[in-house]
Amino acid sequence: MRTILIIGAGRSASSLIHYLLDKSEKENLHLVIGDLSLALAQKKTNNHPNATAIALDIFDENQRKQAIQKADIVISMLPAHLHIEVARDCVIYKKSMVTASYVSDAMQELDAAAKENNLIFMNEIGLDPGIDHMSAMKIIDEIRDKGGKMLLFESFCGGLVAPESDTNLWNYKFTWAPRNVVLAGQGGAAKFIQEGAYKYIPYCNLFRRTEFLEVEDYGRFEAYSNRDSLKYRSVYGLDDALTLYRGTIRRVGFSKAWNMFVQLGMTDDSYVMEDSENMSYRKFVNSFLPYHPTDSVEIKVRLILKIDQDDIMWDKLVELDLFNTKKIIGLKNATPAQILEKILSDSWTLQPEDKDMIVMYHKFGYELDGVKRQIDSKMVCIGEDQTYTAMAKTVGLPVAMATLLILNGKITTPGVQLPIRKEVYLPILKELEEYGVVFKEQAMPYLGYNPVKVFS
Repeated sequence: MRTILIIGAGRSASSLIHYLLDKSEKENLHLVIGDLSLALAQKKTNNHPNATAIALDIFDENQRKQAIQKADIVISMLPAHLHIEVARDCVIYKKSMVTASYVSDAMQELDAAAKENNLIFMNEIGLDPGIDHMSAMKIIDEIRDKGGKMLLFESFCGGLVAPESDTNLWNYKFTWAPRNVVLAGQGGAAKFIQEGAYKYIPYCNLFRRTEFLEVEDYGRFEAYSNRDSLKYRSVYGLDDALTLYRGTIRRVGFSKAWNMFVQLGMTDDSYVMEDSENMSYRKFVNSFLPYHPTDSVEIKVRLILKIDQDDIMWDKLVELDLFNTKKIIGLKNATPAQILEKILSDSWTLQPEDKDMIVMYHKFGYELDGVKRQIDSKMVCIGEDQTYTAMAKTVGLPVAMATLLILNGKITTPGVQLPIRKEVYLPILKELEEYGVVFKEQAMPYLGYNPVKVFS
């Protein structure tokens, strides 16, 4: 049998493992599922005869090398910064490798070695990055194959709560890593190009510069800019495009409300707050407010954030129980961002019966035969339950499909790469439709190009 080593059995691996086990008999596969928690790995095997669970400590070099040496191909579902040791071992033992994470500089340095050994190191093959690359390149290539010239590309994606599970004023719950949500947009200004002009949004303004999106049957959404929209400009072959913008989707009103935390300083992760372990939620809020001999914390918050008496922003803060004197943070040496994450987890953790939702939206502006045109492409995916979430499905299934295509010799281009070639994206996007990941394309009037460039 052909052995697939899966390193990491967390939530994102659920749909990945389920898919490969379903294919295991026909494809002659045996899955070795390795995790620091043997119990978690065993749970994910579901007692399937073609799966073996092992305890695997990625920092145990002998254990790691032994597991990789026995495999035919390796899937790493570890946190992004831990892939590199696995990748180096894969070069040594001549094993191809698949991950859902962004290509790091260290991973890119292995490109020559991977090509020399005819190995495929497929990265960014999850949701975002992943499905976004594939669904975008499919249409971009179709436009170019017709002789069209790309003028505009905008891409948006968001992990949200499904409408039937949307039960709070923020219209949001954590469907992925909460820490990433709290730290979103930090580390430098968001940068993109719009109508041929470079634009920059500093973090302090990021959540007040949004645009609206309409998705049929699901209503209106908003999107704020990702940190670096220009990262894939050359990768997608869009160096001459007038507009390139990538953003994160939320329900309307979320960004304005989130900006309250930014303005207060609660998303800062650069310093530790004294005595955070014994701090109450109310004291945490008051830490960011000026002293006043008579004004309450509530009054000071209203004044500093300019919240009117009838503003729903106030209700959103109250809903989080931020002014509670009895709830204690309970985290030693915590940063403001870590404390905020703890508080939000009280209200935004998905309940057992909750379902999540993925929304992806692309806009393609192009010129063909002297006419400017636009295509909008939209995808909505709803999770089944708390195991087979929409996030687990859209991250895990492309990883699994790419792994099988590599094993079966259908993907052959060696090296460190992204899923932007037809040999990768055409079969995967087609198969994803069988699992409910379907893009609906619609011709739209092109509004993005201003030929006289009056505005900049």
